[in-house]
Amino acid sequence: MRELKIFSGQANEDLTDRICQHLHLERASISLGKFPDGENFCKLEEDVRGRDVFLVQPTSPSVNDNLLELLIMIDCCMRASAERITAVVPYFGYARQDRKDEGRVPITAKLIANMIARAGADRVLTMDLHAAQIQGFFDVPVDHLYAAPVLNEHFIERGLTGDHVCVVSPDEGSIKRAVGHGKRLGGNLAIVDKRRTSATEVKQSTIIGGPLKGKIALMFDDMISTAGSICGAARLVHEAGASEIHIACTHGVLCGPAIERLRDAPIDSIIVTDTIPVTAEKQLPNLVQLSVAPLLAEAIKRIHHDQSISELFRER
Repeated sequence: MRELKIFSGQANEDLTDRICQHLHLERASISLGKFPDGENFCKLEEDVRGRDVFLVQPTSPSVNDNLLELLIMIDCCMRASAERITAVVPYFGYARQDRKDEGRVPITAKLIANMIARAGADRVLTMDLHAAQIQGFFDVPVDHLYAAPVLNEHFIERGLTGDHVCVVSPDEGSIKRAVGHGKRLGGNLAIVDKRRTSATEVKQSTIIGGPLKGKIALMFDDMISTAGSICGAARLVHEAGASEIHIACTHGVLCGPAIERLRDAPIDSIIVTDTIPVTAEKQLPNLVQLSVAPLLAEAIKRIHHDQSISELFRER
């Protein structure tokens, strides 16, 4: 492991430290900042020539600043003659713009994938992409991890499994995810019928499946952004008679009116992972943050030793 170097951008240094702790490594030293005119500054404080380098930097808010910092870090390592550069992007921003759903709009997810590869990344390690097909946008290998084992383990430890639970998909796009959790946790399956009325507004109308009356509802999504969809689904599930409602996601973006909406919704607990830091202003009394650092650390170790990543999930 002495040829392995793990650097952190400024987006989530705590996650990088947890990854390094699991690998029994010191975080590699790097200087990051801004020039007086706002331009980004980067300097590696350690030799990376011939090394296997991993750069941990989710492109979470502030998305553009964090993305540019990642690109500059990649370029810096490439010009310092690193043997291999892996961009570890636990949360991949711009992932929702993955197709032309109307005229005269960009496919920004493809643009960002091109930028990361063009900057000099040899491979990408990411987690729970908003659309799995984004892996194909990259011209370099992509290792796509899933936080499902971490979320499932949390509910298993709390005894929220079996016939007294109902796994709920908050929309049609999350059905496959809900089915996967249902196989591990048991219980029934329900789907909330969601209709998008605009880019920022959705409307929940009916629930398919169930039943939910007297059941503990477990709702899973890849991310909670403004929380409009998940809170609307939670209210519909509450009206259907669920005794408890627990929501879980990989990426707690929690922007805009999210905190206010989650505070007012009939939700017993909110589970997020540490792919994105939960800052003080995003704290809620019923919010629980789980760490995906052990999962990322194991994936980094396997990439470094040229071992299978898919085996990691078969074992779990």
